[in-house]
Amino acid sequence: MHGLAIIVPVVHQQRSQEWLSQTGDVEDIVTSLVPRLAYFAGVARTEHVTRAAREMRVPQSTLSRAVARLEEDLGVDLFARRGRTVSLTPAGRTFLASVERALADLERAAEEVRADADPAVGKVAFGFLHTMGAETVPGLIQAFRADHPRIRFSLVQNYGEAMLEGLRRGELDLCLTSPVPDAPDLVARRLDEQKLRLVVPADHRLAPRRRIRLSEAAEETFVTLETGYGLRRITDDLCAQAGFRPRVAFEGEEAETLRGLVAAGLGVALLPPPAFPRPGVAELAVTAPRAVREIGVAWLDGHPDTPPVAAFKKFLLSRRGRLLPH
Repeated sequence: MHGLAIIVPVVHQQRSQEWLSQTGDVEDIVTSLVPRLAYFAGVARTEHVTRAAREMRVPQSTLSRAVARLEEDLGVDLFARRGRTVSLTPAGRTFLASVERALADLERAAEEVRADADPAVGKVAFGFLHTMGAETVPGLIQAFRADHPRIRFSLVQNYGEAMLEGLRRGELDLCLTSPVPDAPDLVARRLDEQKLRLVVPADHRLAPRRRIRLSEAAEETFVTLETGYGLRRITDDLCAQAGFRPRVAFEGEEAETLRGLVAAGLGVALLPPPAFPRPGVAELAVTAPRAVREIGVAWLDGHPDTPPVAAFKKFLLSRRGRLLPH
């Protein structure tokens, strides 16, 4: 925005400075300029005020006043006038090139947001956990698009806290996350729960077991997700309920990487079921404490939904209790 100040020629510097001193903020110039840019571009294109007013379907007096005020605000003459015919000054030509780019960018942006909100072909920015990317989310989108075949998706895989920040920044419309968040600026609905298993190396002493109490793993070395990840918090909480604090040897960012570390004999891990069986590990049901993680959908409170987002949100809520395979 501050770049507009550099187009003011020296001969008009005093007039421009007087205008700036009245507002006290260069950004005020931009605010006042924006409504007048299309009028300026129309007059520049036709080089005739009457013709431009007719083409733009505005009163000629409105157009003339807008252009005059634009020149006054900038502190520079954009047109040389000969009656109703005008021609661009060198400063006007310089300004027009930037104005045309800006107006074209605005038009493209307007077309993009209209397209994204279109009920039939709009877009949903959807975030989800890495562990749901191989099977759950593709299945959800496939089922949704049976009735909405042309709706597009911008898909983001990340850990829970990062997705919640994405909602707050307006980068995401919806996200599937765990634990289900409880924050005053968010709305969250529990959709399902997923059992967690204790994953151990295939040659581990516990591998022949089908079930285990988590307290029996108190002396084991754990591999976990990094601090801040939802599954890490759940792991720490479950271990605390079982009466111990896990001894963590490795931290990662993705559940299947942790499975690989377990297969390599580097520790044990509490993980959701894999999309596909992983060789080299055994997966034990945990009988106590109850080892599950809740999966929910979240969105920003008070954020208006476009028709595509509203349709996908309704679809997700309809899957309550059957979001995941059981």
